[in-house]
Amino acid sequence: MKYSNDTVAILGLGLIGGSLARSLRASGFSQRFIGYGHRDKSLRRGVELGVIDEFTLDLDELIERADILVVCAPTLIAADMLRQILPRLGQSARPAIVTDVASVKGNMRDAAIEVMGAMPPQLVLGHPIAGSERSGVDASDPDLFVNHRVILTPEEGNDPAAVEVIRSMWASTGAEVVDMAVDDHDAVLAATSHLPHILAYALVDALAQSSASTDIFRFAAGGFRDFTRIASSDPAMWRDISIANRSALLDSIDSFSAHLDTLRQAVQAGEAEQLFATFSRAKQARDEFAATLAERNRPTE
Repeated sequence: MKYSNDTVAILGLGLIGGSLARSLRASGFSQRFIGYGHRDKSLRRGVELGVIDEFTLDLDELIERADILVVCAPTLIAADMLRQILPRLGQSARPAIVTDVASVKGNMRDAAIEVMGAMPPQLVLGHPIAGSERSGVDASDPDLFVNHRVILTPEEGNDPAAVEVIRSMWASTGAEVVDMAVDDHDAVLAATSHLPHILAYALVDALAQSSASTDIFRFAAGGFRDFTRIASSDPAMWRDISIANRSALLDSIDSFSAHLDTLRQAVQAGEAEQLFATFSRAKQARDEFAATLAERNRPTE
């Protein structure tokens, strides 16, 4: 099937959706941008900022007019949106593609199969590995995805032409587009993103409830600030992610808890060599990661 990419609908106009619209407009990938939501405050703001051209609160109208629908709502709401959108696509004469930006892919795939019986050909699940502690359309940035990765999770039954349109869409933002299996994506993101957020939230919450919290935060330095930065992220979003990716996140929490317990025993026993070996391995791995990241972000001539 041949697809158009002229008109993009952003369902949930926040940081990611707003940044995507701005980037696609700047690259020329698409010409017109329509916002959708249940409340018009952020949508009106999007029009004021020039992020979108117009908005609608009518989902059926949106589906009739859009070539690409990008679901940018929080993870659990995004799955509910798919349940509303996908049955309507068959009633439209327009061969629209649906994609998303959710941090968890398994619940999105399962929601689609639940309502359609199989993976719809024109549903291409994706996840940009980019973001900020800031939220809302006012925080949107056309360069947000430059030199960041976007993961697509094509499924058997997807139309290859639809996958290529979404691959081209993200490539036009300056992102590196890679493919992963859904379950692999959720396991990797549980370990590298979802678990760190859990740890940051847990540490700050535990210290805030301490009887010495005033002095703790008064004298906390740069290391504490850097480690806990992500605890300033949107609590509702991370609540939903934790629930949506429950199985993989629990595996990561259990693995980390076992490792932390081993370190606790080493501290209690004064096992200097074991502590040094753990810290040295971690430093080497972190240094190698930092070097790889710096190389990836180095400007090309």
